[in-house]
Parts: sequence; C-alpha cells; structure tokens
Amino acid sequence: MRALSKALSLIAALTLPAAAQAALAVGAKAPAFDTRAAVAGKDFDFNLAKALKKGPVVLYFFPKVFTKGCTIEANRFSEAADMFNKLGATVVGVSADPIEEVRKFSIEECRNKFAVGVATPAMIKDYDAALIMTGLTGRSNRTSYVIAPDGKIIFSYTAMSPEGHVTGTLDAVKAWKARH
Repeated sequence: MRALSKALSLIAALTLPAAAQAALAVGAKAPAFDTRAAVAGKDFDFNLAKALKKGPVVLYFFPKVFTKGCTIEANRFSEAADMFNKLGATVVGVSADPIEEVRKFSIEECRNKFAVGVATPAMIKDYDAALIMTGLTGRSNRTSYVIAPDGKIIFSYTAMSPEGHVTGTLDAVKAWKARH
C-alpha cells in the first residue's frame, strides 16, 4: 500500500504541475532568438524581433514532428491560421528536430499555413521549455506563448496535451487586439 501511495504521488508530481504551470510568466521579456524555419517546405531565417514588428507572435514549442500529439496540435494551428492572420499575429511552432524533418512537417501537418522552426538548445533553455523525461534529452515540452510587439509575454501555457494551446493563444491574441 505504501509503495502504491508513493507511485501515485510520483505520478501526480510528474503530471499535474506540468499541466498547471507555465514556463515563463506573463509580463516577462521574451528572449530574443533567430532560428532556421520552414513554411510550405521552403527554408528561411526566422527572427523574433523582425516578426514582432508585424504584430504579436504565437510561439509554440512541441516535442517531436510527426508524433500523435504534435500532429494534432499542428493541424489545429493550421485550421486557425487564417484567424491568427486576420488578427495580425504570426504563428511559429518549434521543435528540436533537424530542418529536413521540420520542412516536411511544414507541408504535411502544418498544411503550408504557418512556419515551423528548429528549437535550438539555447531557445529551449531560455524559454524554460525543456522536456524532463528519461530518454528524451534535448527535446522541448509543449509550451505555448503569445508575445506582444513590445516583446512581453502576454500568454503562457504548458501542458503535454495539445488541448488548450490553440484556443488559449487565439483568445490571448483576440484580447490583445481588442486593447490595441
């Protein structure tokens, strides 16, 4: 019984905080970054500061291209891409996969609707988005941010389930737009 109790406590410690906590807090300054990205299978250099000049940036970290949860999330972001565009927001997903895999993912799962890029080790660290699981060193967890044009984080959400990431970021962008 004691062993079961310890096991349940460990499971709760590993799962519940991840769903409730967000990596960087709302109001924090978003770390600057440049990375290699692709949209519609074409590579380009993504620069956060440059993207912020156009409006808010939805930056979402995900663990691995072509996995079930990451595919679901990418499909949902692609379905909402036109709404984000109408609100003046740029969506970019990032994972620690090589650009060759990211390029294919941009076509097949992002449906040519938004950019996906390579999450460098520095980005994962700076955005406090490291996936803490045995055997997955160097991967990011599933964390979504909305960064206002002034560089401040206005929405932050971490949960391994793809549920809530698109709706949360879209609601945050809508609220920002209503104020500006």
